[in-house]
Amino acid sequence: MTQDDMASHNQQRMETLKARLIAALSPAQLNIIDDSQHHAGHASAKGGAHFSIEITCAAFQGKTLVQQHRLVYEAAGDLMDSEIHALSIRSKAG
Repeated sequence: MTQDDMASHNQQRMETLKARLIAALSPAQLNIIDDSQHHAGHASAKGGAHFSIEITCAAFQGKTLVQQHRLVYEAAGDLMDSEIHALSIRSKAG
């Protein structure tokens, strides 16, 4: 897969993740950054994307950080099994 193909594929992954997070959590703020280029060539990546997420939503109110992250992982669902290798999450209630 060429660099352009990988970037396009990661863009599709990012859009799918964004749609799932919006549908499940209705965030007030959501920012997803593709960090995959920083991990190119890592043997453990197995072609999956590396994303950083900054998310603020009311659904996190009264929840611990671990509970907030679980909600994000639940929304991502099967993407974590095949399409996403690593996910960095910065979450807060709001």
